[in-house]
Amino acid sequence: MKNLSPNWITEGWIDFEYKKYLLLDYLQEVSKQFDEKKLYPTLSDIISHHHYLQQLKENKEIVASAFPKQISKIDFENFKLQYEKLMIENKCIEELETILEFAIPQLQTTMNDGRELYASVENDLQIFPIGLVPVNPEFGYLFLARTGSRQTKVYEYQIALFENSTEMYRGIKVEYICTYTKSIANTYENMKSTIIKTEKKIFSPGTFVIESHEKFPLMETFLPVAKRTLVRYLYNLGK
Repeated sequence: MKNLSPNWITEGWIDFEYKKYLLLDYLQEVSKQFDEKKLYPTLSDIISHHHYLQQLKENKEIVASAFPKQISKIDFENFKLQYEKLMIENKCIEELETILEFAIPQLQTTMNDGRELYASVENDLQIFPIGLVPVNPEFGYLFLARTGSRQTKVYEYQIALFENSTEMYRGIKVEYICTYTKSIANTYENMKSTIIKTEKKIFSPGTFVIESHEKFPLMETFLPVAKRTLVRYLYNLGK
């Protein structure tokens, strides 16, 4: 898929028609991805682009600082580099503002489409534990399967806590282990038992199945949405 540079709006030729062409060409590719029910990394990219342009619109100092700079003077006494900003004429800023006024609603519409797709995928998924849930299910196994399909993909998961200056949040790492074929003789319970005996890594692991009714692209949609679904499920269990 075609990518759009994070600084596409301030790179190169600052011209409304040119930037409009770049954006619409990119958004057309994004729409194709969403039509194919592929969410990641496309949705994350759209959100990042939209957030960045909103920042530019709300802070004109950021707009000015986003342009390229060249060294105009070196202050050896104070060891400072003084920069001469390029292309900050009023006409250029006005052109950029016109581009922002066009681009932000376009990105917003596409972002909303992606979020609607995400919500529909999320609503399609069903999660449930296999056996008892341990007191601390930060480590365990995740089974992914589509309703009616015999193939079950097994991942080892690990929940991690991250903290920044304002809040603490949960992340998840997964590692693919194998694919089982489900049958009357090989149920989810049998798969769990086999995994525990084979891997011998985790004592009393949490084991969860996430099933989808529809067929979603695994890496671009099913797995990333399933990971977030599991994190939220475990968070609610701990409340």
